[in-house]
Amino acid sequence: MSVTLRVFDPAMCCATGVCGPSVDPELARFAADVDWLQKQGVKIERYNLSAQPGAFAETPAVKEALARGTEVLPLVLVGDRIATEGAYPSRETLAALAGVVVRKLQVAPTEGTGCCAPAPGGSAKPKTSCC
Repeated sequence: MSVTLRVFDPAMCCATGVCGPSVDPELARFAADVDWLQKQGVKIERYNLSAQPGAFAETPAVKEALARGTEVLPLVLVGDRIATEGAYPSRETLAALAGVVVRKLQVAPTEGTGCCAPAPGGSAKPKTSCC
C-alpha cells in the first residue's frame, strides 16, 4: 500500500522556505528529509498557505485545525488524518509515518573504546596489538 504524506506549510516566500539571504536551518533540514523520503519512493505533497490557500480550505482536517490559529502549522497528514502539527517532524518520524524502515549505520569506535583504549587496570598506556 502506497502512502502519500501531505505537508501544509505556513505562509512562506517560496514552496519550501529554503530561499532568501537567511535560511531557517529547520526548514533546510526538513527539505533534505523530504528529498530523502521521496528517494525512498514515498509520495509527498506540499502546500504553502500563501501560494495555495485553496488546498487548506478544501481539506477538512486542515480547515478544522486552522480554526485554532496558524500556530498549528506546519501540519503533516497521512491520508485524511493529522499526524503531526506545529513543528516539522524528524526524518525518523517521517519515515515511520510513511512505513519506511530506517537502518542505522555501524559507527566506528570512538576514542576510549575498542582496541586502542587504555589497558585493563587503569594504565593510560594504550594496547599496542592493533594500534
